[in-house]
Order: sequence, then C-alpha cells, then structure tokens
Amino acid sequence: MFMRVDKLQAELPAPKKKDPNAAAALQELLGGKYGEMSTLGNYMFQSFNFRSKDKLKPFYSLVASITAEELGHVELVSNGVAMLNNGPDMPGADEGDGGDISGAPFEAMKDIRSAASFFSHAGGSVPVNSNSMSWNADMVTTTGNVVFDLLHNFHLECGARLHKLRVYESLSDPTGREVCGYLLVRGSVHAHAYALALKKITGVSLEQFLPVPNIPLDKIPECQKYLNEGSHRRLYTFSPADYKEMSGIWGNGEQALPTDPPGELTVVDGMPEGGKIHQLTGIPSAFTPDYAPEEMYEIASKLYQKSR
Repeated sequence: MFMRVDKLQAELPAPKKKDPNAAAALQELLGGKYGEMSTLGNYMFQSFNFRSKDKLKPFYSLVASITAEELGHVELVSNGVAMLNNGPDMPGADEGDGGDISGAPFEAMKDIRSAASFFSHAGGSVPVNSNSMSWNADMVTTTGNVVFDLLHNFHLECGARLHKLRVYESLSDPTGREVCGYLLVRGSVHAHAYALALKKITGVSLEQFLPVPNIPLDKIPECQKYLNEGSHRRLYTFSPADYKEMSGIWGNGEQALPTDPPGELTVVDGMPEGGKIHQLTGIPSAFTPDYAPEEMYEIASKLYQKSR
C-alpha cells in the first residue's frame, strides 16, 4: 500500500511569470518517452510482478522503494507544470466572479504550444508529452527476468537524465529549472542504484559507465544544494519499517560516483523532508473552480472549522 503526505519532495520557487509554453516543455518530463510516468509505470509493475520476493529481497526492496519515490516525482513535475501555467503566487486573486467573458479573455491561449492544456485541463498537468501526445502503457517493460528488468531500468534512468538536461537547457524560469535540477540529482542516484544491483548479480561493473550520459552535476546551479546536502548519496525507503534490505546494494561501503561530492551511500528510513505545495489561484472566468466560487469557499471554510 502507499501512504500520501501533503508535501512535495523538493521546495519549488514560485514562477516569475505565466509561461504556458515552458509548462508544455516541462510536460516532456511527465509524459515523454523517458518521463516520470514511464519510470513510475516500469518500476511499479515490476515490483507488483516480482517473483521470489523473499529470496531476492534486496532487489525487490530496491525497485519497490524507488517506485514510491517516482510517485512523488510525478507529483513534483505535475505541480511545476501547473505553476508555470498559473503564473506568480497571487493570494486573493481568485476573489469575485468571472466578470465579462464575452470579449475573448483567453484569446492568447489558442496560440500556445499545447492549447489543450488550457481548453481541456485549465492549465493543469496530464500524462502527455511536450506535444500533447498521450503517454501509454507500451512504455512499460516488466519481463519477470530480474537481470533484464534491472538493465532496462538502468537504460531508462540514463535516458531520463539526458531528457531532463535538454528540457533544463530550454527553460529560464526558476520553477522549471528547479524541477530539472532536483530530478537530475535523483535520477543519477537511481541509475547508480540499478548499476550496483546489476553488479551484485552479474559481477559486471556497470557503474564504470556512469555518468551516462556524461552530465557534470557540479556545473548545474540548481543541483548544488542537493549535492551539498548529500542527496546524491541517499536512497529513501518511503516506509516506516519496510525495504531496508536494499542497504545490501546501496551501502556496505559503496561510494558516491567519482564526479559527485565524496561519501558513503546510505539508506534513509522514511522520506525526504520535502517542501510546500503552492496554492494555485482560481480563475473564475475559466470556471476553475467555478464562475462565482464565493459560496463554495464559504462552505469549505465551515467544513474546515468543524474538522479542527
């Protein structure tokens, strides 16, 4: 089962401006070939279908714990997309009704790169790529062969890192760049973890190929705080008591990659501290959450007070 916490895995800065085209670019990290929906789908179904879990506990625990992290990555990218579509934090901007909607208040939306993100989703995120092509289950590989699946996962993480770097290089807004910076560090961890798992099974030192592709994280400003705090050396169990067995793979004196700050790899019980989820301002004229939402707000306020 999964437990949900009302925080993001990383703190995202508010966007400087509304930028739906930047949001469309970030969608590639959600529903693209190497996006977070792909990593989540692969690891989740591999963990569900894993054979001989008890006998192969360290390998099962590795895939299962990374599955939980990938759920948070889907959430992180989704929030980044919605924030870029929404624009700067503006408390109170959603008060009042939608005003006069007869004068094409959203005329510019017909010219944005992914018009469906507004017309169908009101600026929200969905599992599509940067061209609004739907993510699909054909991108999920679960063969039942542990070595093959781990090798596929290694390939997937390496592709995802290249994916993220290219999107990063296309963005200037701090929200999108922070998403990419955090995920570049965590993607490096996952690629390294799968390489070490393959080394334990096959004796082949795949980590000698890393980083693949050669991405110098020390040259990416948004990666620095995560490297400085040691995020590149940590895997989280995302559980209060389970999945600790993966320390046999991610631990036992194994060291960080040569291009990263030095230190021993560690398994951390639980999850990262995380950061707040930004409030997305309502747009009454787009009927989100409604044209005249005052009554909704009043009802919600009363319900909130009763829950205290």
